[in-house]
Amino acid sequence: MDAATTSQRRPNRWVLGARPRTLPAAVVPVLVGTACAWGLADRVDAVKDSFPPQPVWVRGIAALDLLNFALALVVALALQIATNYANDYSDGKRGTDDPTKRVGPPRLVGNGLATAAEVKVAMVLTFLVAGVAGGVLALRVGWELVPVGVAAIAAGYFYTGGPKPYGYLGLGEAFVFTFFGLVATVGSTYVQLNRGRLQLMDGSAWWLSVGAGVMVGCLATALLVVNNLRDIPGDTISGKRTLAVKLGDRRTRFLYVGLMVAPFVLLPMIAGLSGRAGAALAFAGVWLRPIRRRWRCWVERAGRPSSRCSSRPAGRSWSSGSCWPLGWCSRSNSDRFGPAALRVADGARAV
Repeated sequence: MDAATTSQRRPNRWVLGARPRTLPAAVVPVLVGTACAWGLADRVDAVKDSFPPQPVWVRGIAALDLLNFALALVVALALQIATNYANDYSDGKRGTDDPTKRVGPPRLVGNGLATAAEVKVAMVLTFLVAGVAGGVLALRVGWELVPVGVAAIAAGYFYTGGPKPYGYLGLGEAFVFTFFGLVATVGSTYVQLNRGRLQLMDGSAWWLSVGAGVMVGCLATALLVVNNLRDIPGDTISGKRTLAVKLGDRRTRFLYVGLMVAPFVLLPMIAGLSGRAGAALAFAGVWLRPIRRRWRCWVERAGRPSSRCSSRPAGRSWSSGSCWPLGWCSRSNSDRFGPAALRVADGARAV
């Protein structure tokens, strides 16, 4: 194979720095959060007279604000990519991404693919994209989104940036669970149900969205845990006290297993209580490989996780997370036209 062919197959350095395998952690909560609003946003539309009657799925799509969905997706993706660039920039400047001390994919600054100044510019521009999209979303929904967006941007930068990065103190998992689990999922539901004069974010919607956010957050956190598990030797040498470094190899593996199992333990309870039995579709993406092989990969094997094992959380997040929205959208018709739906519809008429 000649050098030209190799160069053509090599990914663009900025695509590499964006870490595409982590992007499902940004896309899935927006899909799931929007799907949580599916059976609630179309209650108002249900009282509109139409002949012939519209199918449920047509009403569901018509009731969603697709522009708000697109803006939320842009915000989530931009925050994920900007955080990855910020991590690359800060770790590269500190020398903690020394390729001789770590395993895993190459880093832009650490491997000399880009200068720290170039990565800083990419980080700022991507955070700016998130800010602009978030600003438009706030104008369409409400000012209450502004402090949430500012907090998300600050958390993304100070994960490994600033004088005392909290990612070096073992708090990175808390950040991922909060912002790429709860905030992204609940926020995506909120921008569908609270827009203009439409105020449908009631108690049931909050609890459904929070429960879904917990499940999504577990999968997103598992992605960080497995990456930090891989980096334990290098992080220990560089003084980066991640949660994996504090827990040690074996306990980190058990944490990973717990995070991967928890969503599918919670799923039947949340689906049952919300009347969305179709959410069981998420189980289609659970164990595509034998359970024993997965257990041996993460609990019994003493060596460092391979890149193949390290990519599994992202694949599981994407496969299961892409099935969840289909299940959440299967809310029963009886609930959609029951007393609760009529109360909401009456309130909409009054508005």
